[in-house]
Amino acid sequence: MFFDDRLATVLRQRAQSDGSKRTQYRQLLDILGAERMGAAHASRDPSLAAAAWLRMDALAETIPSADRARMVREPGWRFRNPELAAHLADAEPDVASAALSRAQLSDDDWAALIPRLPVRARGFLRLRNDLPPDTEKLLEKLGVYDRGLPSPENSVLAEVERDLIVPGAQDEDEPLELEDVFIETPEPIEELAPDHDGKDEDEDELENDPQSEGRSEISALVERIAAFKRNRESKPRGEDDQLMPRLPLGEQVGGSVRQVAAFGFAGDAAGRIEWADGEVAPMVIGARLVAPARLGSAAVQSPLERAVSRRQPISGASLSLDGAEAIAGEWVVDAQPRFTQGGNFAGYVGRFRRPANSAKPAQTAAQREADRIRQLLHELRTPVTAVQGYAEVIQQQLFGNAPHEYRALAAAIAADAARILAGFEELDRLARLETGVIEIDSGEANLAALTQRTVGQLAQVLGPRMSGIELAALDPDGGDEAVMASIDPDQAEALLWRLLATLGGGCAAGEMLTATVERDGDFAKLTCEVPAQLLSEENIFAADARPLGTTINAGLFGAGFALRLARAEARSGGGDLVCEDEIMILTLRLARN
Repeated sequence: MFFDDRLATVLRQRAQSDGSKRTQYRQLLDILGAERMGAAHASRDPSLAAAAWLRMDALAETIPSADRARMVREPGWRFRNPELAAHLADAEPDVASAALSRAQLSDDDWAALIPRLPVRARGFLRLRNDLPPDTEKLLEKLGVYDRGLPSPENSVLAEVERDLIVPGAQDEDEPLELEDVFIETPEPIEELAPDHDGKDEDEDELENDPQSEGRSEISALVERIAAFKRNRESKPRGEDDQLMPRLPLGEQVGGSVRQVAAFGFAGDAAGRIEWADGEVAPMVIGARLVAPARLGSAAVQSPLERAVSRRQPISGASLSLDGAEAIAGEWVVDAQPRFTQGGNFAGYVGRFRRPANSAKPAQTAAQREADRIRQLLHELRTPVTAVQGYAEVIQQQLFGNAPHEYRALAAAIAADAARILAGFEELDRLARLETGVIEIDSGEANLAALTQRTVGQLAQVLGPRMSGIELAALDPDGGDEAVMASIDPDQAEALLWRLLATLGGGCAAGEMLTATVERDGDFAKLTCEVPAQLLSEENIFAADARPLGTTINAGLFGAGFALRLARAEARSGGGDLVCEDEIMILTLRLARN
């Protein structure tokens, strides 16, 4: 056969009746199941295979699961394709059970298939006794065990019961009576009896109690079981016992539990852990890396949720696990996405590790809020930068001629985008300064000279309105006119412009403000009167007043935000900015000579 067109032939048939649908489903099972993984991918068109899987899903909706399970169990076809086994494992339980009990795969195919199977489907493989040894080891590593409980014959409690309940010699024809079964009180078991001269204090009291002489042997059995529990709890538990899952029988587990420091894992496309290292597998399989997506949750995603939603690598993401004491607590997750040969996202494979002891202290509420603001600004910068770039392309005619009206509109859009980006920078700078992420650079700046220069620049704009800021002469008793502050000159100039431009921009026509620069102990102090527009505000650092003129613009968010940013910069440099008695006072540390 030069060309295998059986699958294409089957897919061309339009199954209308119930019988034709069952026949086509059986044909797809026969064709897909007979092909091994490598041969199928090498000789078949991927689109044809995808169409076959879709047709099987469509037929499965019309054929009852019991009939499909019966078709899978039929012995007249070969089942060697692990992809078909994985596809059927996601179906109803009876179909998944039939497929996993019917599949005949190689060791490599089982090793690749089992981690991809749903957790509920892996248990069906434990019903088989013909799996390869490596596959059995893999199932044990994944925590897939037999569903039955251990036999009572192997239980220590069962041995105690056999020693206590000793039936007496009875004739076969005589009825068995309870008084005849428990002939005598059994002797104490040395392994379980406490070390109090062969008797417990409670037992001594019971033996001396006349009402206990006629008690049944069931009470004695209960007492000896309690003694066994006390004896077992007094012994230290080994490391293997600490990690062993226990039944919920209300027992108090003694001893300290060793916490797991790290473990490897693999997750499915939904973010659910489906494989983990052997000792941790029963505790974490089924746990989710991220919560299920909900409407509107994309706006408040954590770094881990954002990486999972975008199928990106996970690096140093924080995650808290609940559950057994050995794995409960904070973890750091590092993982890489994995994809199928067809390019579909298949989940993550990576490692959980405990945070290092040298990790940074927990963030405060203000720091967490600042981080959220910075993340939001980062998301907003991208579209604004794109708008600005396209506007500049049109304005500069980089891709061809454009009408002058379009160029004028593009220039206005580019200017607005630049102002928005400048506002974003101010927001980001304020968040970083208030949370201590960044600090003002140290240096030496002549506060008097910088103030004189800034006042002169403002006078050129405010002079025609007969308003502005007038700088008083320095105190002659203060010595040299140079007032050197311990701050970087460039940052000092930006701070003074933000402060004086905000105050000067609020001046009405004919309103003049007086400013002074002087030394005050170890500080350089700049004082300036507050304009009447800002004095009417209840909190000057929360005022939303805008400059009365359009020429001076100290910031995008109003006077209050500009003053708050100036205060944060001053405090970061070791000074402060306060408003007292209608006077704004800026203090900075003096430079040390």
